Amino acid sequence: MRRRVIGLILAGLGAFLFVAALLARTYVPGKVVKYPLNEYLVTQLVGHDVSYFSATKVKPMTGATMMVTSTVKGDGKAGTSSTAVWDTFTYLFDQTNHLKFSYNIRRFAFNRQTAELVMCCGANVDGNAGVRQTGLVGFLWPMGTQQHTYQIFDPAINQARPATYEGTTKIAGISVYKFVEKVAPTRSGQETVPRSLVGMTGNDTVTLPEMTTETNTFYVDPLTGAQLNETQNEHVALVDSTGAERLLLLNASLSFTPQSLAKVVHIDKKARNEITLLKVTVPLAAGVVGIVLLVGGILLARPRRDDQPHYSGSESTEPAMDPAL
Repeated sequence: MRRRVIGLILAGLGAFLFVAALLARTYVPGKVVKYPLNEYLVTQLVGHDVSYFSATKVKPMTGATMMVTSTVKGDGKAGTSSTAVWDTFTYLFDQTNHLKFSYNIRRFAFNRQTAELVMCCGANVDGNAGVRQTGLVGFLWPMGTQQHTYQIFDPAINQARPATYEGTTKIAGISVYKFVEKVAPTRSGQETVPRSLVGMTGNDTVTLPEMTTETNTFYVDPLTGAQLNETQNEHVALVDSTGAERLLLLNASLSFTPQSLAKVVHIDKKARNEITLLKVTVPLAAGVVGIVLLVGGILLARPRRDDQPHYSGSESTEPAMDPAL
C-alpha cells in the first residue's frame, strides 16, 4: 500500500511538471518577456565626410565627422505591465569643427512586446503633442520579428513609413533580419532665410519647404526584437516652388560606432540567453523530469503479482456417506 501511495504522488508530480513545461514553453514567455520600464541606454552613430549648413557659422560645411548621440531613459512610473514610456534625447555634433548641428527630444509610449506605439502618457516630438506617432517605435521591433514589411515611425519626417524585409545576415554571430526604409523627398518642415542666402534676388526673407530624402537600413535580431545596427543615409535641403534645391542642410551617411555596436550586441546576447532559458532550457528540463516521474510513479503504483489477494487455507469436503447405511 505504501509503495502504491508513493507511486501515485510521483505520478501526480510528474504530470504537474509536464503541464508546467508546456505552459513555460507557450504561455509564460508571452507574459514575462517584455521590454523594460526603466531602460537607460546611450548609443552613438557616426558619419564621415558629412556636408551640412552651419547655423552658427552661417555657411556650408564639408568633410565633417558627425557624431549622433542618442540617450534613452524609461519613465517607469508612467508605464504599466503592458505599456512602457520612454524619453529620448538625440544630439548631432560636428567633431571636426566642434560645432553643434541640431538636437531632438521625443517622448513615446509603446506595447512592451510588439513595440507598437500608443498615443498616451504625454507622447510628443520636440514638445509637439500633435505629432501622431504610429507604427513601430523606430529602433525597437517586435519580439519574434517576422520576415515581412513593418510600418515604423520616422522622427526625421514625423510619419510612419514601410520598412521592407530584404534578407538575413549575421552580426557578431547572431542571425539578423535586414529591413530597408526608403523615403522619397518628403516635406519635413520649413525655414525662413534671407533671399541672398539661397541665391534669390531681393533683400528680404523667403520661407522655403524643407525636403528630406532617406534610405535607412535596420538589422534586427528576430528573437529579441533588438536592433543591432543601422545605417542612415539622409539628404535634407530647402527647395523652391519648382522643386529645385536652394540650400543643402544635411547630407550624411551614419552607422553605429564600434563601441555602440559592441554594447548593443552584449545586451542582446544577455536577452537571448534569458529567453532561451525561459522558453527552451526550463521547459525541456521540467518536461523530461515530469515524464520520468510520471512513468516511474505509474510503475510504482501498479499492483505487483505478489500483492494480488489469494486464498491460503486447505479445502474441506462434505463427509462421504457410509454405504452400509
